[in-house]
Amino acid sequence: MPSILQVALDTPLYRLFDYRLPAQLGPVQPGSLVEVPFGRTLQIGVALERQHDSAIVAGKLRDVIRVLDDRPALSPDILRLAQFCADYYHYPLGAILLATLPPRLRNATPFAADTPWLVVTEAGQAAEPPTRARAQRALLDALRAAPLARATLREQKQGRHAAALVAAGWAEWLRLPPVVDHAPPTQAAPAATAEQQAALDRLLPALGQFGVHLIHGITGSGKTELYLRLIDAVLAAGRQALVLIPEIALTPQLEQHFRRRFPGRRIAALHSGLSETARAENWLAAPTGDILLGTRLSVFTPLPRLGLIVVDEEHDASFKQQDGLRYSARDVAIARGKQSNVPVVLGSATPSLETYAQAVNGRYQLVELKQRAISQAQLPDIELVDLKHIPVDNGLTRPALQALTDTLARGEQSLVFLNRRGYAPALYCPSCAWVSPCPRCSARLVLHRTSHRLKCHHCGFETRIPPECPSCGNPDLKALGQGTQRLEETLAAFLPAARIRRIDRDTMRPRAWAELGEAVHGGEIDILVGTQMLAKGHDFPNMTLALILDTDGALYSPDFRATERLFAQLMQVAGRAGRADKPGRVLIQTAFPDHPLFRYLQRHDYAGYAHTLLAERKQLDLPPFTRQVLLRAEATTMDAALAFLQHAAARAPDTAGVSVFGAAPAPMARVANLERAQLLIQSAQRLALQAFVRDWRPQLDSIKPRIARWSLDVDPLVF
Repeated sequence: MPSILQVALDTPLYRLFDYRLPAQLGPVQPGSLVEVPFGRTLQIGVALERQHDSAIVAGKLRDVIRVLDDRPALSPDILRLAQFCADYYHYPLGAILLATLPPRLRNATPFAADTPWLVVTEAGQAAEPPTRARAQRALLDALRAAPLARATLREQKQGRHAAALVAAGWAEWLRLPPVVDHAPPTQAAPAATAEQQAALDRLLPALGQFGVHLIHGITGSGKTELYLRLIDAVLAAGRQALVLIPEIALTPQLEQHFRRRFPGRRIAALHSGLSETARAENWLAAPTGDILLGTRLSVFTPLPRLGLIVVDEEHDASFKQQDGLRYSARDVAIARGKQSNVPVVLGSATPSLETYAQAVNGRYQLVELKQRAISQAQLPDIELVDLKHIPVDNGLTRPALQALTDTLARGEQSLVFLNRRGYAPALYCPSCAWVSPCPRCSARLVLHRTSHRLKCHHCGFETRIPPECPSCGNPDLKALGQGTQRLEETLAAFLPAARIRRIDRDTMRPRAWAELGEAVHGGEIDILVGTQMLAKGHDFPNMTLALILDTDGALYSPDFRATERLFAQLMQVAGRAGRADKPGRVLIQTAFPDHPLFRYLQRHDYAGYAHTLLAERKQLDLPPFTRQVLLRAEATTMDAALAFLQHAAARAPDTAGVSVFGAAPAPMARVANLERAQLLIQSAQRLALQAFVRDWRPQLDSIKPRIARWSLDVDPLVF
């Protein structure tokens, strides 16, 4: 009698699918990828349990076509983690499992991995290249110490010398580096400060067991050094480390830092900036590696010897996926740590209020670093420029320009922060007040003058700049507001001698960060103009001035998290100034200098502001003192979206302690020609809210006709 295989498929259905397993395919390990027929198509799925019977009549069962044995099965710990996500986020298990795989491994095309590691051969161990071939000799010596990744060789421009060694038979390319039976030496660490040593004395004994530890350290206090020392101890015990970071842009420079500290260790990086082949290869290499550096999705990578999870900048909103499976990588990392019985270290100068509340109440261990790691480095002075009394010229005040001029004269570097890319937020007609609308969204088209386009930063729509106003025909259209492109142009006009570099999503790619670091450290740049990409993770010793523009919008935003995010952002940007032996200075242009946020900011008092916000949240019954789930609906009309939500509310179970609020249009009501509305569900008890959603979700599928597309967002960050 043939056995039945349950398969998880990437569908919106909350169920597994039964298939007959032909005897010639042999036993199938749970987690294996299989190809199966589904409707009129073929799909890749994940094999789960085998059973001897099925609720499907035998005549309707279809056969598994083949097992994809050119790629490994998902490990049991990843299957458990995916099941946790399916239960907590109320999302189909099959869709989660397939999403954890790199795109190249999710299709049926046979996968043949490249050979990205250069390894010395037995002949190469005793070879002596000619004396004149100094570069080849140096590369061969490096390979004798440890294999080198192809990406590293490209960065070091050693491809020609590598080819020469391979041609001579002294080196060869392998898919994975060989596993060494001895630990490569770790580069000598700088002397720990007294605070760092006290933190290590608390953290090192916690290795080997689950616990969540929050390192709350001011900018420049050496949180990364703590991560490195903990990772060193984990590697010495033969275990692996997973390090999650928020930005793709930070991955290359952090990877170089780790490779310098741990020469010879197998370090893999995973982020969406890699090619599909590179992502697949790094994912395949991770289980036999030592350290995995990656962004959000890396939390699902198989690591059989996992010993430590680090989440750097844990407060960052990019750890929360905003479509599909709307998971928080930080929270999933904690769940994975608990399942694997390994410690989880969260690090931030400005922790999220949810995390900080857990640390204050003792559920997480709180480790504080209140001094900068470089003894001469002090926290910068923060000054406010009152826009109500000081005029603005093209977005800049006279005190700001004077500070930039003085910094330039001293041969020091400045950062000018404006979290808005493009030339201007909109194009404006002074005659009829027309403002460039996006035809598909409730948003304005942003002016990008360098590419001569108007672009929507929400749906991607773009069009040429009109020669005249589409409404009244006025040819004298004006740029409304300030973006990084316009700011760069303004600074170049005011400071023609300054060497200015703009850093935003329009100018930077992951490979460009290494070049930027070299240019800044080499003194080739005087002023960096940038968005939030510059706000964290960067250490520029000669940067002494941070100028922050146009942040007041968050002070009167309807989003209850807006001021929390603004405070974190301002502290992170301010932390780029004065990180070495030169004093730092921060200027913030604001029309609200008396706002309490700025008083705490000037004292660098995160804890004080956090306690103030927590008191407000408790009084208003907001997170972290309550749990929320958001039901989102999208339809071609707002009436249809709201009608769906009203039907959903009518089907809501009557659960004690759970509040269901009224349906309302989303703050960004229209995106990509779809009208959006939402329904908020809230409870002080997580278990009660989870039980409510578990009973309610099947009812949502029964709403007929299907007038809207819907999704659930557990623990939403964006409304």
